[in-house]
Amino acid sequence: MKIAILTAMCLLSFSEIRSASAQDNPLGQFDGSCDVGSPEISGSSSYDASSATYTMTGSGVNMWSTNDQFQFLWKKMAGDFIVRARVEFVGQGVEPHRKIGWMARASLDSNAAYADAVEHGVGLTSLQFRLAPGSNTDQAILPITNADIIQFERRGPDFIFSAAHSGETFIRTNFSSADLPDELYVGLFICAHNPRVKETAIFHDVQIIRPARADFVPYHDYIGSVLHIVDIDSGQLTTLFASARPFEAPNWTRDGSALIYNISGRSGDWGRLVRYDLAAKTETIINTDFCNRNNNDHVITFDGKTLAISDQAPGHGGQSCVFTVPLTGGVPKQVTTASPSYAHGWSPDGKFIVFTGGRNNKFDVYKIPADGGQEIRLTDAKGLNDGPEYTPDGKYIYFNSSRTGKMQIWRMYPDGTGQQQITDDEYNNWFPHISPDGKWIAFISFPADIDRESHPYYKECYIRLMPVKGDSATPKVIAYIYGGQGSMNVPSWSPDSKKIAFVSNTDAVR
Repeated sequence: MKIAILTAMCLLSFSEIRSASAQDNPLGQFDGSCDVGSPEISGSSSYDASSATYTMTGSGVNMWSTNDQFQFLWKKMAGDFIVRARVEFVGQGVEPHRKIGWMARASLDSNAAYADAVEHGVGLTSLQFRLAPGSNTDQAILPITNADIIQFERRGPDFIFSAAHSGETFIRTNFSSADLPDELYVGLFICAHNPRVKETAIFHDVQIIRPARADFVPYHDYIGSVLHIVDIDSGQLTTLFASARPFEAPNWTRDGSALIYNISGRSGDWGRLVRYDLAAKTETIINTDFCNRNNNDHVITFDGKTLAISDQAPGHGGQSCVFTVPLTGGVPKQVTTASPSYAHGWSPDGKFIVFTGGRNNKFDVYKIPADGGQEIRLTDAKGLNDGPEYTPDGKYIYFNSSRTGKMQIWRMYPDGTGQQQITDDEYNNWFPHISPDGKWIAFISFPADIDRESHPYYKECYIRLMPVKGDSATPKVIAYIYGGQGSMNVPSWSPDSKKIAFVSNTDAVR
């Protein structure tokens, strides 16, 4: 887990932790824009910082055969990348095959080699590519039409196109051995498919991600973090700030004014807990006295007054124990004596803490009086049992378990009886969080190919949502993220149950 040394409260300058903001750049996250191929009607690209949206207009004969004409909003990037956006055409358009999407291009010449992820006006979704300058374009068609979530990825020699309807999981296609240079022009594009017409498109939730190196070592190598809020009803994504310094697991305070997260990575401030003021956009270190090695398992009482934290306090061989401390800071009180123990939830009356405990090389769900005392084991099934959290009415404890194969969401009564599986699909589902109004479960979903008992860093994953009273409902995707460990370990709902805070990751913040 995470290490730091801190015994006093201090205020951090926001300018020290935020990235160079897209707010200050008229093209947002991009380096430049231009028309490629000299179309008769000039196009344009603009960025609206207030809504974090990009609007592009463009003309052009086509993007096909041996030459292209289109408007391009680009950023020079070397190596692997993941780029993602929610896209929409404006108006009905003229040509059915007008095009928008992401492109990675060897140069700005009209006949350059490239690969792109394109959505056509008629709904066709395809991965197009020209493997050498002036050669004919080819494509691989995805079995999805009218996708509005477009993701494009370079992974070594492979280019991967992932597309989805908002709320659904991705459908993918790829091609390999593309002979494209390491450094490419990567960006958004629009083509009217008609030289006498100019079309318009809007791009929302634009993310440019530099993934971790393929040889990174978990819990040794770390990359930067980005703090987001997603609106449950609209799906709108708000990015608060990005930092090259990693951080994890945002709790939302009960009064709605702040987020609390832990600093991670391998810098000198490992393990500090931070209060981020949403209005002032400032960070304040929470004084946790001798508990200065806090990890990403921390949770606030339902009355909003107290934190349960998981800290590698001295005397436990570097393993975590559970402590409580006032939300405003103070001297922690130790709750668990056995380790490792990781805090995840409070009972609504504040009398019990539920936690994950490793005992005799087996991890299970336990509860313990908040003032300390005898721990009570609630699960004893095979596999890993983790992430326990009470419902706001106190009737259930939700948790995740790998006992039936993949990691899935379960629930039980507070005494451990009535254990019932809630999800059963191809994903590995972790950390159920119940909305304050008791109506919704949010959780993070990893791909099927991860170790079912690992909660890894730096994976493409989803935050999904399902109704508490709809056990057979298909979960809805509310966020498409590159993250994992630390993205949403803790209860991160806004008090009004309308938003969720989470962390994604990228290898460089610029």
